[in-house]
Amino acid sequence: MKVRFAVSVGLGPPDPAQLAEVAQEAEQRGFDTLWMSDLPAMAAAEPGLGLGYLAAVTTRVRLGGNFIPFGVQPYLFAHRLAQLDRLSGGRLLVTLVPGLPGADERRVLATAGRHRGRMMDALVPALRRLWTGEPAGDAGMALPVLPVQQPLEIWLGGSGPEALSRAGRLADGWLGSLLSPAGAEVVRQSIEDEAARAGRRIDPEHFGLSIAYGRRPDDMAHAARLRRAVRPHDDHDDPQQLVPVGGPGLRELVGRLVGAGLSKFVVRPLAPVSSSQQWSDELAWLADTLLDLQT
Repeated sequence: MKVRFAVSVGLGPPDPAQLAEVAQEAEQRGFDTLWMSDLPAMAAAEPGLGLGYLAAVTTRVRLGGNFIPFGVQPYLFAHRLAQLDRLSGGRLLVTLVPGLPGADERRVLATAGRHRGRMMDALVPALRRLWTGEPAGDAGMALPVLPVQQPLEIWLGGSGPEALSRAGRLADGWLGSLLSPAGAEVVRQSIEDEAARAGRRIDPEHFGLSIAYGRRPDDMAHAARLRRAVRPHDDHDDPQQLVPVGGPGLRELVGRLVGAGLSKFVVRPLAPVSSSQQWSDELAWLADTLLDLQT
């Protein structure tokens, strides 16, 4: 099993010099991927633009993101990601997410009152057709430029019943968050079962988890707030198995997740990292903590 680590960057107002330095150091240290998340209601680099910038300042590291595919016509969304895969030399990794549940974001994305899961059900097959050169979607046109990667894979997230069914029926892989190893193993098996019922097979190495982590004991308060915000009614899992604090805790969690059949991990610091020097320290710590586990 190939264990790979992505570092989540791009939170905060975009700073080109800092992003370039962080990206180049992460590449030099040997991290597999740089990761950005689509957070239109927060100060964060938009992943389509941010990853395009990172493609210009790196040469080898892969470039991945959580993309919200709504608020733009499917043809245009497919066109932009095909261009991004071209500009990065085929280094793009795509996970589609529905966005956060807030009313403001729903208004901005024009999804208020609409079932985003059903929108995703229709969108994923349309993207696949467009990225192979077929006409699809409302535009009824074929893309003039196709991705380098054929196929350009589509990963999905979510851990609810509909999300698991959708991943099994449509996805090339799954990237979740805030799950214990036991919970992640149940999700993985459920997706594989759904895929089998649909006559499909998902590569067993295409299951991963986004891990928010803390480095110091005082980060535990941040970890507890994040856990309560995302899973307010679930007190059964050990908090260290959802949001680890400290190097040994992070390594242990990754080891247990690998044992549960997951192998791709996005790591994101809980504490804000606001300067190039802080990022350099963070990357050094992550490299010492994790990169000997990358296979």
